[in-house]
Amino acid sequence: MADTLFIQRMIPHHTQALEMTALLPGRTANPELTMLAKRIEVSQREEITRMQRWLGDRNVAADPHASHGGHDKPMPGMLTDEELGQLKQARDAEFDRLFLTFMIRHHQGALAMVEELYATGGGLEPASDQLAREVNADQSVEIQRMQELQAGMH
Repeated sequence: MADTLFIQRMIPHHTQALEMTALLPGRTANPELTMLAKRIEVSQREEITRMQRWLGDRNVAADPHASHGGHDKPMPGMLTDEELGQLKQARDAEFDRLFLTFMIRHHQGALAMVEELYATGGGLEPASDQLAREVNADQSVEIQRMQELQAGMH
């Protein structure tokens, strides 16, 4: 149950990160940020595919509301519609600053979701455990890189 809910919730979490990376063209001229966003995009797309396959192999709906009576607990790190709107409106240095601030928070939210998975007795199944460990490793490295980019902006 914990593994299933983790994966059902991580798919929309990753999807929002892809929405954020899709905003870069025309909004930033920072090649390092563009390269980092590409890395995020590639890893999250690949993980979404694996998570969808994991659910499909178990005949489980991708929507957590469909199988668990609805867990409306907000996912950590998710941007509000207002914050996404701010990001869409921003350009150049302001976009870079907001993107890094929001994506760091978003990634920290994913790390909190991994922590919650293990705290609730999840991660017992090898495939979900491996995925959670990869999310944790990838996003920890990406947070560090984003913090370095942030530090270089001041």
